[in-house]
Amino acid sequence: MSNIDLILLHPPTLYDFRIHPGIHGPISDVVPSTPIFEMYPIGFASLSEYLERHGLKVRIINVAMKMLKDEKFDVERLIQKNKPLIFGIDLHWMAHVQGALALAEIIKRFHPNTPVILGGLSATYYHEEILRQYPFIDFVMRGDSTEKPLLQLIQAIKAGKDFKNIPNLTYRDEKKEIQVNPLTHVPENLDEITIDYPHIMKKVVRYVDPTGYQPFIDWYTYPVTAVFTCRGCLHSCKTCGGSAQTFRKMANRRKPAYRNPKLLAQDIFNISDHLHAPVMIIGDIFQAGEEYGSTFLREMKRKPISNHIAFEFFTPPSRTQLERIAESISNFNIEISPESHDEEVRRAFGRPYNNESLERMLKDAIDFGSKRIDLFFMTGLPKQTYQSVLDTVEYCRTLLERFRYYHKLFPFISPLAPFLDPGSLVFETPEKYGYRLFYRTVEEHRQALLAPSWKYILNYETEWMNRDEIVYSTYEAGKRLNRLKAEFDLIDPKTAESVEIRLEGAVRVMKEIDRIMILPDLREREIALKSISSGRLSLQHYSMSTICEKKELEWPTRFIRMNFIKILKTLLARRKPNVFNPSSTGTP
Repeated sequence: MSNIDLILLHPPTLYDFRIHPGIHGPISDVVPSTPIFEMYPIGFASLSEYLERHGLKVRIINVAMKMLKDEKFDVERLIQKNKPLIFGIDLHWMAHVQGALALAEIIKRFHPNTPVILGGLSATYYHEEILRQYPFIDFVMRGDSTEKPLLQLIQAIKAGKDFKNIPNLTYRDEKKEIQVNPLTHVPENLDEITIDYPHIMKKVVRYVDPTGYQPFIDWYTYPVTAVFTCRGCLHSCKTCGGSAQTFRKMANRRKPAYRNPKLLAQDIFNISDHLHAPVMIIGDIFQAGEEYGSTFLREMKRKPISNHIAFEFFTPPSRTQLERIAESISNFNIEISPESHDEEVRRAFGRPYNNESLERMLKDAIDFGSKRIDLFFMTGLPKQTYQSVLDTVEYCRTLLERFRYYHKLFPFISPLAPFLDPGSLVFETPEKYGYRLFYRTVEEHRQALLAPSWKYILNYETEWMNRDEIVYSTYEAGKRLNRLKAEFDLIDPKTAESVEIRLEGAVRVMKEIDRIMILPDLREREIALKSISSGRLSLQHYSMSTICEKKELEWPTRFIRMNFIKILKTLLARRKPNVFNPSSTGTP
């Protein structure tokens, strides 16, 4: 019997990214990871903790990270030497479909009798197609909460039992016919699971594998962490694979499942004991209602901490709500995504608020001492034109002029890329919203990721902008916004210059790829692509920090970011997971 029950593998977007020429574009410039999307899903941490709490042995291996940090890292050797009972691979977003399927094929080549499980929203959407088309996948675990069904599956495999009573599971039976079990495990709250960072620290030591557990490329120098308020959403953003309608259809979730606000606060306290770094709260704390947010803030006020806490808001919070945040947390930051300056575009996308309420929130947040405010805009939206994208930058100028005294208002713009989310409203009925889709099936998305530039990877265009316009409006807006931030001293001249040089280089290379792609001879095309990839700068260079510098995203942190004494004590101690205990937490 294998010593490890489950190894969770996180794939790169493109398995052969180290040798396959391509410019993936600014698709990850406003998130911590690189275009390889080496940041594994936060659900890996909750799965690992839950399964280990119930007696199983689980290991996480961030394959994408290992490949990114070592160009000679041998993935096949890693898989060949590890022999767990089961391998699990995440396919949450379609950006990982090529890498996920490539890893599954390698697993089956070395371990033909070892089960391979896929999970995540994209795997859920395509569950039957995946099992029909790819014999190296054995199971798909569906839904947004798979901790308990996965435990049941592993126990059934170990005991040699059948799978017909395991909820949320799609599998092949003994006759190789696809069986789809009812998706009935939809927990009403998240109090039985936790993101336990000390648990992850212990696993790093157990397997002597800091890289395999590393969340993203710069995490050890900037150890930002996250806690989550919920699974599910009340909102209906048209391109989002996590919208209310999408969760209802794919995950059978009629309403969001929330984490007890007292547990949420305790999650942050646990992190602050070990790390002197920012904590991101995923999900709007007021989405569940005033009482939820107020309970959480009362708990936070009870134990003041110095970590910067970043709040994500789906709609602008009221002045009263911001005042309560300021009273409870000394170092708070705000993120909000208006998507466009144009209120008609914003409404068409699914954001219901106007600029007046956004600007009122900015003023209130500044008045109450928000240490930083990030605004995220996007290209590729319904009703958005090339000129509208550029007008968004001009709107950012008006905001920076109005709040010039603040000096901590950071606007960003990025493309809706590489794919529209399967299951989103636009993906399901693109014509209704003015979109045209190029790829629908798993295999079409898989092949698209082999394209040499993100223009050809994009799986859509709109009636207002074609692929060219989406790509080049993004670069032009990025250039103008970069200059604007330099003008208002949000970034230094050297940073602005380096971003502009990379941006102009990216545009130049993109146009060269366009020229190559129309060459009639396939062999000539391949040679030309390899020649530009093997030049002084690789194509990957033009996908990193092209519309903004990664450092622009960082919230303030202390010089010494880790409490090494506390971490050591945690590694030597046994601790209980932060899950629901009625006697200590009460109810929200």
